[in-house]
Amino acid sequence: MKKKCNFRRLLFVLLLADIICAGFFGWKIIEQAIPDTVYLSKKEEKGISELRNLPFVTYEDTIQTSKGNAYWISCKLFDTIPVKKIKVQTVEEDKVSVCGQPVGLYMETKGVLIIDTGEIVQADGMTCTPAKNIAKSGDYILKVNGETIQTKKELIDKIQNSEGKEVTLLVERDEEEIPICIQPVKAQDLKYKLGIWVRDNTQGIGTLTFLTKEGTYGALGHGISDTDTGALLKISQGELYEAQVVSVVKGGRGTPGELSGYIDYSEGKKLGTIEKNQENGVYGMIGIQEQGKLPLCQMSIGYKQEVCTGEAEILTNVEGEVKAYRAQITEIFPEHADSNKAFSIEVTDETLLGITGGIVQGMSGSPVIQNGKLIGAVTHVFVQDSTKGYGIFAEKMLE
Repeated sequence: MKKKCNFRRLLFVLLLADIICAGFFGWKIIEQAIPDTVYLSKKEEKGISELRNLPFVTYEDTIQTSKGNAYWISCKLFDTIPVKKIKVQTVEEDKVSVCGQPVGLYMETKGVLIIDTGEIVQADGMTCTPAKNIAKSGDYILKVNGETIQTKKELIDKIQNSEGKEVTLLVERDEEEIPICIQPVKAQDLKYKLGIWVRDNTQGIGTLTFLTKEGTYGALGHGISDTDTGALLKISQGELYEAQVVSVVKGGRGTPGELSGYIDYSEGKKLGTIEKNQENGVYGMIGIQEQGKLPLCQMSIGYKQEVCTGEAEILTNVEGEVKAYRAQITEIFPEHADSNKAFSIEVTDETLLGITGGIVQGMSGSPVIQNGKLIGAVTHVFVQDSTKGYGIFAEKMLE
């Protein structure tokens, strides 16, 4: 009898624990689905509850009467349990010039990037690894023996001039600057080397998303990472150039396609500067004269609380000019609203599917339009289904 009683108590405790866990995780899901900040145009007629229509969630219907363009409101679950406070920011209706044109990017790294360490065959035929366990993949060499360097050539020259004497490299590693010492060795070609693979620049093709009235632009919707280290590339400077799509490699299941482009790096084809390479895009400036070379269309910004599943359009250039192609926003991920995987999108336009198979590499940054507003940009393609991909909210790119 006592065993049955203990068993019932155990079941009761487990059931209670399940209920508490389910309630807690349910509360967390709802909390993540509610944005921290909501932007409303002064012309916006919808209320907060209509913009974010979540079941069982109610919003405070009074605010303090102090002046200002921002205020806070509380939201509750079942009109009882506090969930969070939302900052409501009222803004003038903001507009940008939407693009969708492929552009060429050239960026110089901050110092010289170490990709990896490796073996050296010495002049006597023996092998060694002088940088092993000293230098690390992802280190940025800033100085050699106290002297600043910017290029791979400068690094090679200084190692040659060392005549085999130990050199001190100042590297940036995990946001810290640390000195490391390496002994150069004479290789079979009779040149002194450190046994490191390095890179000092990168180039590629992407899509220009928007241009503001101040001349600043946003492109790609994600940062450019080094192909070998996978880390976001730290840059010192960069330039934006005109580019032409010369061919399209169609995507398929397990095989991402790509836009093959021609980039003219001559001075006359330069469009602007690259000043920032961040997780949510590549940014810089384009001059007024160069803006005339781009297909720009002024459009209002759609904030994330306005985005919904359903019909949308992708602006991109795969046929020699920027065109709008039909798509569907299939899912929105509130918990990832601040990332470049905030929503999923599927290409439904038969023409675009016939040319590219859906989303391909090089289309990153292609503007996504819904209800006549710029609501985001394409950022990723699903490897196993090239018709689908992820996008970033325009609001995040404009921060």
